[in-house]
Amino acid sequence: MYPVALQEIVDFFESLPEAERRESLIDYAAAAAACAPLPGSQWRVADVRHDPECTDKVGIFLRLDEAGGVHFAVELGPRVQTLTRAMTAILCRGLDGCTPAQVLGLPADVVPRLVGAELVRLRSRTIYYVLDRMKQAVQRLPKDG
Repeated sequence: MYPVALQEIVDFFESLPEAERRESLIDYAAAAAACAPLPGSQWRVADVRHDPECTDKVGIFLRLDEAGGVHFAVELGPRVQTLTRAMTAILCRGLDGCTPAQVLGLPADVVPRLVGAELVRLRSRTIYYVLDRMKQAVQRLPKDG
């Protein structure tokens, strides 16, 4: 159902009690800086903007490898919230090397499976932001790949 790497992360989060799940999300949020684009990197899609549903600017960068796998980098402004940072790190890791079709076909139910129902209720409007932006980046790829 999900790409293998993402399924492993989902399985890990679903095995945790709520308190440990939140601690793990905080750990992932701290790792989000490692998802930033490296200076001088070349990207097929670079989409940097500040949307109303997010507290700061977010840049989504996408490149394709020779086999057609996608690789994301995400640049987050300093006011981006912890949960968005966590989703950034999770999705960058879990979707690395996937096909564009796998990214576009990823069901939104992955989000509550990762963060838990309580956080989805509290952050219902912003919780899907990074996933939506990654899908938009894939849709912007030229049709010739």
